[in-house]
Amino acid sequence: MKKNVGIFIFDDAEVLDFAGPFEVFSVTSELNSYELFNVFTISSSKEPVKAVNGLSVNPDYDFTHHPQIDILIISGGGGTRRLIKNREILNWIFPIIENAEYTLSICSGARILGELGLLDNKPYCTHHEVYDHMKEIAPTGIPHPELRYIQTERIFTSGGISAGIDLSFHVIEQLLGDDVANKTAAYMEYRRYELN
Repeated sequence: MKKNVGIFIFDDAEVLDFAGPFEVFSVTSELNSYELFNVFTISSSKEPVKAVNGLSVNPDYDFTHHPQIDILIISGGGGTRRLIKNREILNWIFPIIENAEYTLSICSGARILGELGLLDNKPYCTHHEVYDHMKEIAPTGIPHPELRYIQTERIFTSGGISAGIDLSFHVIEQLLGDDVANKTAAYMEYRRYELN
């Protein structure tokens, strides 16, 4: 069954945090007759989002009108510092996470999971410059800076920026098998990360 992949974007989101996973999931679907994933971006409003370094992105959906989300991807970036103080965003994202099949946080997107208490006493990864802040947000969380990504039940967290591509391939492999993931990687001319 085709899965809806919703990518949460916002002002000062890191571009590769959302563009990398978007490419992996959408190309995987493209190479399989567009039957696997419906990939879209979502933000608090339909107004253009200004990502890190000024890239302007038009979200496909806003919080009030969007498809059901089977796989939620939370971008990182400097904007996450503001998001963890924004009750509207936290109130929207928590039930989405509860109902999604999987949630993937990329880079400093882990701040949002930490603020929601979803990393309490759980292992996590994030950008190497964010671990100190995470000690304040989720003091009982268990940091793993030596890992590229890590899974705890239905939640995945990943390291900085490009790690979101590696995590996306890992999830593709879990859902659809190694052959499908490798076919996408070959098309993208991307050397997949080997998790030890």
